[in-house]
Amino acid sequence: MQRFRAGPRTSLTVVLLALLTSLTPVTAPAAPAAPVGTAARHVAPAGHLMSAGGFTHPGVLVSRAQLETVRARAGEGAEPWRSAFRSMRDGRYGSLSYAAAPTSVVRCPPGSRPGRGCVEERQDAIAAYTQALLWYVTGDRAHADKSVQIMDSWSAVVREHTEGNARLQAAWAGASWARAAEIMRHTYDDWPASRVQRFATMLRTVYLPQVMGSAPEYNGNWDLAMADATMGIAVFLEDPGAFDAAVSLFRARVPAYFYLSTDGPLPHRPPGSRITTAAGLSAYWFGQTRFVDGLAQETCRNFTHVGYSLAATAHIAETAWHQGVDLYGETGERLRAALAFHARYQLGDPVPSWLCGGRLSTRMGPDTEVVLNHLVNRLGVAVPDAQEVAGRERRKGGEGTDDLFVAWEALTHADNPG
Repeated sequence: MQRFRAGPRTSLTVVLLALLTSLTPVTAPAAPAAPVGTAARHVAPAGHLMSAGGFTHPGVLVSRAQLETVRARAGEGAEPWRSAFRSMRDGRYGSLSYAAAPTSVVRCPPGSRPGRGCVEERQDAIAAYTQALLWYVTGDRAHADKSVQIMDSWSAVVREHTEGNARLQAAWAGASWARAAEIMRHTYDDWPASRVQRFATMLRTVYLPQVMGSAPEYNGNWDLAMADATMGIAVFLEDPGAFDAAVSLFRARVPAYFYLSTDGPLPHRPPGSRITTAAGLSAYWFGQTRFVDGLAQETCRNFTHVGYSLAATAHIAETAWHQGVDLYGETGERLRAALAFHARYQLGDPVPSWLCGGRLSTRMGPDTEVVLNHLVNRLGVAVPDAQEVAGRERRKGGEGTDDLFVAWEALTHADNPG
């Protein structure tokens, strides 16, 4: 989550590489790798992608067809959907007594310094999305009313995000707000038009300026989370310009985060960053000097942040898929390789000495359901180790959300191509 800084462990590597490669330029991303499998979706060309009248609703992360499947499966009681639904329904986010805590200025400093409203905003946005899903699955209008009540409470109050983590905070919360609002606006008839408009104004004026753009000097999970929020908000607002901006950032950032050997001996540098040498690039990749298929920019930091980036990347591609744009086709091989690479170590494979100094932090959350659904259930591309990791995550129970921006994706996307 923090801005990139090279740690002490990387300093010797950086110095040696600097001596050897100080004049070596770091190239920009090449053309996208060949897609994994095929899919019946339009691959959008460069330039303008979406007209204002061309959006499909509901279509932020989950489509109507997927929501209908969730409703049917929750009623049937089959696994893993039965347990996932109960976890969602019986947890605090699904409670009808949930009380939002809006604040006008969300102050989120980096590190462990205390902020104001950061946890509350993220949790309230997830609660609004949870209640929206419960409304669609159960038909209980009390959940619909609770969802819009939470959203109305924030749209009446919040005005800005401040301090060092403002953009990341706005991305996490904004992504969940857009998912909740998209379901409620297009499936519920008692959210007053004036309140819908107020919420739309909140997304446009408080969130979109923070997330639309890039943060090339930060770890890649920032840009990917920001693009996730930008795309969701763009669909809700029917804003073609914001949609195009999210696609552009996706196309620039994903190849600079997940490595493939076809990129060349070094990963692509983040577009717009000040990194110009192999030494600088190694430092940005937390001291890693050997690059193999599936390695991620934050692998040597921890798998938790790689999970955030896998989830955000999949969210963007999934939302675009529902809008008729196949971003999966451009990045499928990278995502498959990243899933396979990280899953093997999460399952316990020995860590070689050349990888992150032989030490990995392998805790990844419930972050892979969306991309696995596309690869396995739409394209028929098996990723067995990653599928096993996802299965273990489901069987643990009670952890359907990371409390940041990922929520209930085993319920919404496990074996649910839509």
